[in-house]
Amino acid sequence: MGHGRPADLGRAYGISAQTVRNYEHAGVIPAARRTPSGYRVYTPVHAGALGAYLALIPAYGYATAGTIMRAVLRGDLDAAFQVIDAGHAQLAGDRETLDSVEAAIDVLVGTPAARRPDRPLPVGAVAHRLGVTAATLRKWERAGILTPQRDRATRHRVYQADDVRDAELAHLLRRGGYPLAHIATVLGHVRGAGGAEPLASSLADWRRRLAGRGRAMLTAAARLDAFLRLPDEPTT
Repeated sequence: MGHGRPADLGRAYGISAQTVRNYEHAGVIPAARRTPSGYRVYTPVHAGALGAYLALIPAYGYATAGTIMRAVLRGDLDAAFQVIDAGHAQLAGDRETLDSVEAAIDVLVGTPAARRPDRPLPVGAVAHRLGVTAATLRKWERAGILTPQRDRATRHRVYQADDVRDAELAHLLRRGGYPLAHIATVLGHVRGAGGAEPLASSLADWRRRLAGRGRAMLTAAARLDAFLRLPDEPTT
């Protein structure tokens, strides 16, 4: 793309001229040179920066994409790469969470209803059921893995059927070597979905979304690399 106006640059990417100006004001594309009459002039460098920024958005989100581009434009590539690395680490962590959820959900969904308690259980009964100590269950509670209620009269912990399900899932993941913080994340997904069965039905979509994010990161990397390879423009 040669020299052009905001409308020309915006049209190439399906956005408005005002959006281009907004991005310039936000510092995610370089400042445009002005003509003697005050019109902005955009060059291939602006087009490359805009293409890179727009590719970064679906990969990392608006805020993080902006952080990356502003670091790149001020010449701080180390800062930009640190943010990119953190995004890849987050994606890897999300994949690990999904893998462990899938393994555990297969077990939980297949658990016969008859095996699930039909009345609240005290902490000792749940500990005996799992073959762990009551102290272990209390530790899991402090880590945010379990959320049992308290009996109003005795103030003792009581585990409803869903609490027992969570304890069984936590026990399964703990045996698999997962750390407590990771297990708490998994249990948060289970509770947020309303149980094992609804979560199981959403796993394929979850994996598709992770794959889409990974693909977006590849595209963003290619666009950002192409921008970095552009020759510097004269300052006058």
